[in-house]
Amino acid sequence: MVRHVAPRHAAWLGAAAVITDEVGRVLLVHPTYRQDDSWLLPGGVVESGEHPHVTCRREITEELGLDLPLSAVLVVHSLSPHRPGLQPGTPCPGEVRFVFDGGTLTPDQAKAIRLPREELSEHAFLETRDAVQRLRPVDGQIMLAAYRARLGNTATAHLADGRHILDVPALDRHDVHVRYRPLWDSPLHRGPVLERLPVRQAWAWCFIPDGRVVLVADPGPRGALPMLPGGTVEATDATPEDTLHREAAEEAQLTLADPVRLGWVLDETGDVYGGAGPNARLRLAALVTAIGPAAVDPATGRPFARLLAAPAQAAALLGWGPPGARQAQLAAETARGRWGLPTARVAAIEEIPAEGTQLS
Repeated sequence: MVRHVAPRHAAWLGAAAVITDEVGRVLLVHPTYRQDDSWLLPGGVVESGEHPHVTCRREITEELGLDLPLSAVLVVHSLSPHRPGLQPGTPCPGEVRFVFDGGTLTPDQAKAIRLPREELSEHAFLETRDAVQRLRPVDGQIMLAAYRARLGNTATAHLADGRHILDVPALDRHDVHVRYRPLWDSPLHRGPVLERLPVRQAWAWCFIPDGRVVLVADPGPRGALPMLPGGTVEATDATPEDTLHREAAEEAQLTLADPVRLGWVLDETGDVYGGAGPNARLRLAALVTAIGPAAVDPATGRPFARLLAAPAQAAALLGWGPPGARQAQLAAETARGRWGLPTARVAAIEEIPAEGTQLS
């Protein structure tokens, strides 16, 4: 019997959680005991005889003073004994780490966080592009895979030394991040745009027949940021709707029909337009009638990733928080009432094929 047991693999076990605030920023904690000043996801080491999910809830309570339910296993990750980042001289037999979904904190829960000061000096909610800068490289890869598995509603991601060992989901393949945009905390005004306000921007919830919407993600040196199709109103555009048709064709190769105005958001400064002053940013819904092959966006000189998501998933990816969720619901209700589209089920976020797709 000993002969069969001896070669069995021994490894450390760890458990952590991805916890966010209402606009999708990830909660990190700063340990006092790390010489390299790196941060961590809340969590810790599995104790003898303990299950990882029990560890995770215990550590969240000990580290944050919160009792949070765990809704899913987002990542199972194996770390080799000789991975980069280990402290010199640390004997490590390898590690298997479980990352759970710790949910979204309300503002009151976020204010209630209490740290054990001898172990953790501070905590912060960070956009993923900033969070990876504070984590060790492999920890950043694990965090991103877990965060994207939650947003993309994909199956549990299996990683080895920071890399996917199975198919790479679309959000990971295109290095998609969520950017918090405080302007979109502004309310959506449902009536006509005030006469004194120029319309500087037109973006739309573009629906395909199954009730999902199209997002585009612009690649950049710090990752791709998702957007609704649309853009800046140019002098050559007769109407904001013309802007939408042009931008949707250029960015995502979409042919649209029957755009309808949902409302507008006030931009009080127009800083993004060179300090143009108060203006309106228009929000619309439109029906997609055709999706062509991927092409280079003439404004940027690069192709955008094209993603399909349920409206609620799209709102989370946009980083608009609760106002974005309400706008997504309004867009979905408009699509049902105007075009008879179904309510899109929350499923895995998909990429539109490079050759385009047929719509039925």
